[in-house]
Amino acid sequence: ARIYERQLVSHLYPGDLDTGQPFLHLDDLTDALLAIVERRKGLPPEASILLGEAETPTFGELQREIGRLLHGEKWETRQIPKALAKTGAWIEGEILDQDPFIKPYMVDISDDHYEIDISRARTFLAWNPKHSLRGTLPKMVAALKADPVGWYKANKLNSARVASEDVEREQEKTKESPKQRHAMMREHMDHMRGMHFDMIWVHFLNMLLGLWLATSPFVFGTFGEDVFSAAVMRVTEERGLWEPSLRNNLTAWSDVISGLLIMGFAALSLSPRFSWAQWANTAVGVWLLFAPLIFWTPSAAVYANDTFVGTLVIAFAVLVPMMPGMSHEGMMDDSDMPPGWTYSPSTYLQRLPIIALGAIGFVISRVLAAYQLGHIEGVWEPFFAGDVVLNGTEFIITSDVSKAWPIADGGLGATTYMFEVLMGVMGGRSRWRTMPWMVLLFGFVVVPLGVVSIYFIIIQPILIGTYCTLCLLAAFAMLVMIPYSLDELVAMGQFLLQNTRRGRPFWRSFFMGDALPGGGKDEKRPGFDLPPGQLVSDAVRGVTAPWTLVASAVLGVWLMFSRLVFGSEPPMADSDHLVGALILTVAVIAMAEVARPLRFINIAFGLWLIAAPWLLLEADGAAIANSVIVGLAVIGLSLPRGTCSKEHYGGWDRYVV
Repeated sequence: ARIYERQLVSHLYPGDLDTGQPFLHLDDLTDALLAIVERRKGLPPEASILLGEAETPTFGELQREIGRLLHGEKWETRQIPKALAKTGAWIEGEILDQDPFIKPYMVDISDDHYEIDISRARTFLAWNPKHSLRGTLPKMVAALKADPVGWYKANKLNSARVASEDVEREQEKTKESPKQRHAMMREHMDHMRGMHFDMIWVHFLNMLLGLWLATSPFVFGTFGEDVFSAAVMRVTEERGLWEPSLRNNLTAWSDVISGLLIMGFAALSLSPRFSWAQWANTAVGVWLLFAPLIFWTPSAAVYANDTFVGTLVIAFAVLVPMMPGMSHEGMMDDSDMPPGWTYSPSTYLQRLPIIALGAIGFVISRVLAAYQLGHIEGVWEPFFAGDVVLNGTEFIITSDVSKAWPIADGGLGATTYMFEVLMGVMGGRSRWRTMPWMVLLFGFVVVPLGVVSIYFIIIQPILIGTYCTLCLLAAFAMLVMIPYSLDELVAMGQFLLQNTRRGRPFWRSFFMGDALPGGGKDEKRPGFDLPPGQLVSDAVRGVTAPWTLVASAVLGVWLMFSRLVFGSEPPMADSDHLVGALILTVAVIAMAEVARPLRFINIAFGLWLIAAPWLLLEADGAAIANSVIVGLAVIGLSLPRGTCSKEHYGGWDRYVV
């Protein structure tokens, strides 16, 4: 199995490669035992009889032969020092919480060589082995290559690691005749046409929304407004913006034109022939989410109106009805569980934490955007001070860092959170293979953009000198989202890789989705009618919180506030704050089992904490001791894998170390 998976350890051996041990087939052992019973009267009262094959293949010979049979290549095995092998086996078993096949004591006997004299078995029992490892090895390898999953299960190995090998064979088993395929496709197309007309009401609703939007400037009086609040005038002066009346007119014309476009595209969407019109309306909806920010609208009503009309137009264009352009083969496949997985990573319960946290982040960011646009006079801030006039939150969201963005960064955050909510509710249980582009975009918004936004928030006291309570709450919501989104990204990546290997076009599968032979159905099919306890457990499948990661996260928070405890000054105080926030971020992300190896990044941060007091030279005795102790603790806590669930992730299992 190690050679089949091309594991690094399959190229290493701590002993002499020219040594080996004899083998014995179970059938030959049974024959010998039967012969002993049958000949018991003629045997001495006591007799030592050695059983085994007469020839002993060496370890190096077996490695070369297995490599040749499996991969058709010369398999190279290198001898490594025993101390290194024992250390590696000990670290794997005791430090990393793995269950290695090789134990440290085995290294001590790796040079032992055994060749058995079976002459007494021949004399007393008339016994000779009928099987040989050399003769049977090709059959063993052939069985592995023919059915990797079955072979692994039969030998009590983790079959999820080789589940992707079954994709092509399942494709051959499920291949239909052209006539059957044509009939199935025709039936599917008829079903899709019926679904389109069953959902046609959504396009009429979009027409109504377009009419509402086109007439809203006249209802709100946006065109003729020329009296603005003091907050709007303050923002205009501070940011050097165009006159509020001009910005009002630009926003009003944007609403009129967008409303007319929405009505036109919705009318075209009534016909299945113009499926592109649904995407056109989606583009208009996206524009409406950004337009108030681009024009720095002085009107809170216009901002709210554009946000919700844009969101509803997107929902009624592609979320509620069937998304246009999806692969018919992908929709006809009813599997929702990737090959080798034990659950579907795309259930609504799996996405529920992200949707809920995205909604919280949206509300918080909307408040920040309202202040930046001049729609409200102040922002709630219970803890942190700014300057004489502004509190901590107001000071941060009007700082030079905030003003470096061409639009209100609070509004940009609100729009991002809204995209997360929309993409979170989009698609069904198998969207990891029916809409890979959307899963990737969703992951990009949640993971890289989430990490960047968290980084900007954690450097606030370093660059600006204070905190923002609402910003911290939004950062916490963004951070907790990340581990819940990673398993679906892994499933999507596996699908694209396996689908491409079976000869399917990559870009077509990426944008339109596809079927994937070898997948399964999540039999648990979690739903919202479950008891509360089971509802929560099904919503967090694939995410666990080992005490080691929880402790690392607590130490990260402690470092962020250590300046208050020890009275540290920059650069030592800034180092503790930044590294503490990064340790917290890595620990929380690593709670996703598919991302568990990321915890090793915290080892580097722990080493920095140990070295920082001597490199920065700006710390007293207590701060130095704190930095060193926390650094050592973080390193120790980052080594064990910690408790994992019983879930499997196909070939990704090999990376959950």
